[in-house]
Amino acid sequence: MTMIKFGTIGGGVMGEALLSRLIAQKVYFPSEILVSDPQPQRREFLTATYGIGTTASNLEVATATEVLFLAIKPQIFEKVALELVVGIDRPQANNGETANSGPQAAIVSILAGVPLSKLEAAFPGRAVLRVMPNTPATVGAGMSAIAPGKLVQPTDLELVKRMFQAVGEVVEVPESMLDAVTGLSGSGPGYVAIFIEALTDGGVCAGLPRAIASQLAIQTVFGTAKLLQETGMHPAELKDRVTSPGGTTIAGIAALESNGFRSAAIEAVKAACLRSQELGK
Repeated sequence: MTMIKFGTIGGGVMGEALLSRLIAQKVYFPSEILVSDPQPQRREFLTATYGIGTTASNLEVATATEVLFLAIKPQIFEKVALELVVGIDRPQANNGETANSGPQAAIVSILAGVPLSKLEAAFPGRAVLRVMPNTPATVGAGMSAIAPGKLVQPTDLELVKRMFQAVGEVVEVPESMLDAVTGLSGSGPGYVAIFIEALTDGGVCAGLPRAIASQLAIQTVFGTAKLLQETGMHPAELKDRVTSPGGTTIAGIAALESNGFRSAAIEAVKAACLRSQELGK
């Protein structure tokens, strides 16, 4: 029987995004992955789609030897944590052998508002890491921030970084910055989606068919982000390059500025950061 290396509690969108990319990039084989989810239909889908093991029991997932991934709702964390602690600390399996080497597995949490102190208290003696990913991870273009706990070793950190690099880019930050990360990249896809929708509506208002306006808006945002990423150019430099004197772009930028576009974006990040802080109390 193949040893379970990567266990996931919760087979939702983010859990699926991560395991699908881990399999695609051969970080783990399907036989090394076990996912628990309470919904039979979801378990059947994950097994049929990815060839992984699934179960309704969180205790079975606690046998993972490298990573135990928590992708559940924060509201049920305490209930699940108690169940998992019982599972990973049980001295023997039913056959009398040692149940697992799970106590060496790192705990990786993507639960918003559940601090490292609470996670480490729930899993004493374990390496615990908090990660704030975002939804573009589902297409391999995510942005994840990792905050390691007190007992995390370099090997734990490198393993978790490699995992999340499978779904995009990764930065390491102290936990004190995770609320700001949540406000920017965690919630950011929502802001960008509204901007793209607004660009599309602007195109329609200017006379474009909606399908064409939507295609133009999405590709413009995608292309601009790709250009900035690949060249390392500062956004202000790119803006200056495309604003000719008395031209169309500077007229549009003047309209954005007069309507408080920059301030609105800044306030959105601040508001989301504050809400993240409130959730953590």
